[in-house]
Amino acid sequence: MSPDEGKPFIVFGAPRIEREEIDEVVATLESGWLGTGPRVAAFERAFAHYKGIEPGNAAAVNSCTAALHVSMIAAGLQPGDEVITTPLTFCATVNAIIHSGATPVLADIDPVTMNIDPRGIEERITPRTRAILPVHFAGRACAMDAITAIAARHELRVIEDCAHAIETEYRGRKAGTMGDFGCFSFYVTKNVVTGEGGMVLARNDADIGRVKMLALHGMSRDAWHRFSDSGYRHYQVVECGFKYNMMDLQAAIGIHQLARVEANWRRRQELWERYQHAFADLPLVRPAAAAPDTRHAHHLYTVLIDEARCGISRDAFLDAMTARGIGVGVHYLAIPEHPFYRQRFGWRPEEWPNAMHAGRQTVSLPLSARLGDEEADRVCRAVWECLGSA
Repeated sequence: MSPDEGKPFIVFGAPRIEREEIDEVVATLESGWLGTGPRVAAFERAFAHYKGIEPGNAAAVNSCTAALHVSMIAAGLQPGDEVITTPLTFCATVNAIIHSGATPVLADIDPVTMNIDPRGIEERITPRTRAILPVHFAGRACAMDAITAIAARHELRVIEDCAHAIETEYRGRKAGTMGDFGCFSFYVTKNVVTGEGGMVLARNDADIGRVKMLALHGMSRDAWHRFSDSGYRHYQVVECGFKYNMMDLQAAIGIHQLARVEANWRRRQELWERYQHAFADLPLVRPAAAAPDTRHAHHLYTVLIDEARCGISRDAFLDAMTARGIGVGVHYLAIPEHPFYRQRFGWRPEEWPNAMHAGRQTVSLPLSARLGDEEADRVCRAVWECLGSA
């Protein structure tokens, strides 16, 4: 009998929720103000402070997808414009480009970092290119010096997808502050959790002003100001916007999650190093160490399962881990593997070989700050059981 048989299933990405979040949510419910209000404003200020930017240059929204969408519209993208991004990302990155009216263009990844390769960006630039959308995959910083230099030469906007990268830094600069816009996720599996939620950072006041307006129907005043205790204020719709605002119920969780962001990062760093040591003698490919003068957010711990080396296919490994009570993920199948994009754009996975191979071999192991030492040992044992005799 396995020593782990009968133990509770380890849920992939389960968030660490503590008493402070629960009490704040209850207080929000009792306050009568559930929608966009004082707690959203407090969360925006706290996030801006964490990122070292002006308080007014952060806008909370209801998802990172919404953040990407309104950022691209605020960036002035028009139908026919092209946005270069990575093929190794969640579908939301590409979908947001499509919803903005622009056309996604994919540049292959660096096979070591899993991030978009700046050389591939250069190769994909055309007279229609208007923006670059780098994704800091798994919390590892993209090569932002090279990317911003390309953008400057070609007068392109840069919109950072920081869904994995709240704590990420690159050469002394924080993720989300190096481009024109930075877009963050507070989804339930992320490093800071609000259940659903996102944030936009913008470099200049005009951009963040338009983001805030677009995120709430294009109205000139938000709901808090319309219904505050200072009296009702009229509003005007000045643009056709969206229903993308965050609620105080979400921000109530996020305020306390953000207060513990560094402690949770340190715990995930411990787990990351534990895995790196535990798997050193196995035939899988471990993630590369963080580059010098950068800070890895340690959002995902992704390994590559090459059947020829490991003696088991990636999907068989997923099944074997699940059977042992370990929740695992796939981040990600390359975008051109999905039927919609193949039909819409005629893409073939082979056009981006590095992303294709990574997407067919990648597995993400549990890395939540909630994960205890005993659970981490279970993960390690399960990986060894699946691969040790291969």
